[in-house]
Amino acid sequence: MRLRQIAALTALLGLLCVPAHADDTRDISRDTLAANDGWAAADGGTTGGSTADDAHVFTVRNRSELVRALDGGSATPKIIQVAGTIDANTDDDGDHLDCADYATDGYSTKGYLAAYDPRTWGSAKPSGPLEEARQASAARQAERIELAVGSNTTIVGLGAKAVLKGASLQLRGADNVIVRNLELRDTYDCFPVWQPNTGGLGDWKTAYDNIWLRGATHVWIDHVTLSDQGHPDEQEPTHFGRNYLRHDGLLDITNASDLVTVSWSRFTDHDKAILIGNGDTATGDRGRLRVTLHHNEFESVVQRAPRVRFGQVHLYNNRYVVPADAHDYRYSIGVSTESAIHAENNAFHTPGHVEVADLVKSWNGTALHQSGTLFNGFPVDLLAIHNAYNSGSERDLTADVGWTPTLHKKIDSAETADRAVARGAGAGRTP
Repeated sequence: MRLRQIAALTALLGLLCVPAHADDTRDISRDTLAANDGWAAADGGTTGGSTADDAHVFTVRNRSELVRALDGGSATPKIIQVAGTIDANTDDDGDHLDCADYATDGYSTKGYLAAYDPRTWGSAKPSGPLEEARQASAARQAERIELAVGSNTTIVGLGAKAVLKGASLQLRGADNVIVRNLELRDTYDCFPVWQPNTGGLGDWKTAYDNIWLRGATHVWIDHVTLSDQGHPDEQEPTHFGRNYLRHDGLLDITNASDLVTVSWSRFTDHDKAILIGNGDTATGDRGRLRVTLHHNEFESVVQRAPRVRFGQVHLYNNRYVVPADAHDYRYSIGVSTESAIHAENNAFHTPGHVEVADLVKSWNGTALHQSGTLFNGFPVDLLAIHNAYNSGSERDLTADVGWTPTLHKKIDSAETADRAVARGAGAGRTP
């Protein structure tokens, strides 16, 4: 009798100790942004596709199903649940497409490099048959990987391993969009263009961001992971003395986009992470580009975490990690034209060759509010150190950014947030 009782108790304990399967996780498809959770909570908040009827709740497993669910970027309330890995570089039958499949009109990388070599072509903008062939080839790829996301849409990953590979989500003029619990990786441009006069030495320009907001409003991006995984730019060759870039931004918020919250997400293994405002002359962005970034992790990111023009950006409780072998780190916080960044309680981890003065870079910026910053475990004043070390090359920044954030949840100490973000940020980690 006693043996049977012990066996039954053991079986019960075994059941209690079995980890929850991904299918048993809480359904977050109809979640809406909580009140006061950043700028996206303003003016009615952000609800995404939470009101969708059953006919507009889709589970998608491939590109064709995803395209049908997106419905050409329609404003019909919809919930799109991503199951497994979806490769955007596929044809209508689901077969993978590589760069050679998109190339047309005689385009080849070898031919393009020969045609526009600065030693023979000079400094003029590329033109003629090879550039036209590049544009035609690029258009064929864009048709497959640029996916229009319309208003009143929620895109959510199912379980812990939902992935969009090679896709560029385009929120153009969309309002009320939620993207959660999803990994977006390797938005790879097969056909970079050579720009001879960029930066004085010329540079390669790529076309696609993992997520691009243009004139989008009320957007909540939460527990996503964005990276170059699969084709890191540092492994690409050098052409014309410049790295042959294949990726643009992880998240770009431009063209008067407004009321955006980005939370509990990971930006990793990439050059340019987040651009808020895409031009110094885009004066129509004044009064827009209001963005909250909180509890995000920036790991192995070279720059733009974020870079800001014009916007009122609340940057709090984020974690920054520069790896020991980083050889190309440039900066984290970019202060540009008319930007108003209010940075609170962020934590930075860097190797010895990266100093506090390297964390902030200014281009025509005038102000930066900072408080509660930790640098390798020690409190520092980013503003004072920036001004002290860069006064010879950049104008001093003031602490008055002209506004004080009111839309936010509890702001933890940098130390507390650092630990929480390390454990909880990114896809597959929704509470």
